Amino acid sequence: MKNRILSIIVLIAFIVAFSGCYTNNHIIGNGSKGNTELSEKQWYVLWGLVPLNKVDTNKMAGDVNDYQITTTHSFVDLLISAITGIVTVQVKSVTVKK
Repeated sequence: MKNRILSIIVLIAFIVAFSGCYTNNHIIGNGSKGNTELSEKQWYVLWGLVPLNKVDTNKMAGDVNDYQITTTHSFVDLLISAITGIVTVQVKSVTVKK
């Protein structure tokens, strides 16, 4: 009985801890042609409601017309957010691949 309860608690903790991992991909034009990647962190307060900084993907892409934007909450972002979430600060990664 105790092992079953412990297993359920561990399973619930695992689901809650990793439920925020996701990736959004946006292909602009024909997508990326090379392997050049630029990454920046997007910071939010109030659990993602108010942005603290602006990540300008057009500026990151430069004069290239074909590129890919990837927005993700990675494992590292979740670790950072677990610490800074106490004061309602969250983070996500934005990557532009040209």
